[in-house]
Amino acid sequence: MAKTPTPHIGARMGDIAETVIMAGDPLRAKFMAEKFLENPVQFNNVRGMLGFTGTHKGKRVSVMGHGMGIPSIGIYTYELYNFYGVKTIIRVGSAGSLDPELRLGDIVIAMGSCTNSNYAAQYELPGTYAPIADFELLRRAADACEKFGYHYKVGNVFSSDIFYNENPHNDSWQKMGVLAVEMEAPSLYMNAARSGNRALVICTISDSIVTGEETTAEERQTSFTHMMDVAFSII
Repeated sequence: MAKTPTPHIGARMGDIAETVIMAGDPLRAKFMAEKFLENPVQFNNVRGMLGFTGTHKGKRVSVMGHGMGIPSIGIYTYELYNFYGVKTIIRVGSAGSLDPELRLGDIVIAMGSCTNSNYAAQYELPGTYAPIADFELLRRAADACEKFGYHYKVGNVFSSDIFYNENPHNDSWQKMGVLAVEMEAPSLYMNAARSGNRALVICTISDSIVTGEETTAEERQTSFTHMMDVAFSII
C-alpha cells in the first residue's frame, strides 16, 4: 500500500469501505449518500470529488464521484484498489442508447466494453484486451433488475474517449450488437483485473442516439435511481 492520502483522495486508510459505488458526477455521489446511507461521513473533497462512507442495511459502503472519461475514473479507481484496499467498485452512470429497444430510463449492465481508448497499451499485451465485468456481480445485478421489474439489457457497451466526435461511426457499433455508448468502463474493468478485484458498470439510458430523445442534467443527477437500487442491492 502506498501512503495515504493520495494526490487525489484525501482519505486515510480505514476511511473507505471495501465496496465503493461510484458516479461520474460528484453531486450524484452526494445524492446517493443522502438517499441510501445511514450516518454518512465525508472522506473526500479534493478537487470537489465528493466521497462518503456510511452503512446500508448494516453493511459498510462508500460512495464517490469519479469524474468524466476513462483517464479520470482510471486514476480514482487505481488509487482505491491499490492504495485503499477496496475490493469491489460498481459504477452507476449514464449512457446513450444504440439499441432501438432501449428507451430513456432503461438500464444497461455492461458485460464487456469496446473502446477507442489506448488505456490497455500500458500492459504491453501481445494482442487486444477485452475488458469485462465480474460475472457474479453481473448475475446478481440482472437478478435484481428482474426482482424490481426494471427494463434492462446485458451486453457490450462502447466506451469512447471522445464526446464531440467528428466521425462517431455509431452505426458500425450498432451493427455489432453494442447496446450503448458511455465513457468510463474500460479503465475500471482493467484496473480491477490488474489488481485482482471486482468491478461492474450499470448505466441508465440518458439519451438515445437512435431517436434523439434526451434527459436534462438535473434528471441525470437525481432521478436515475433504479440503477442505484440495483447497485445497493448487490453489495
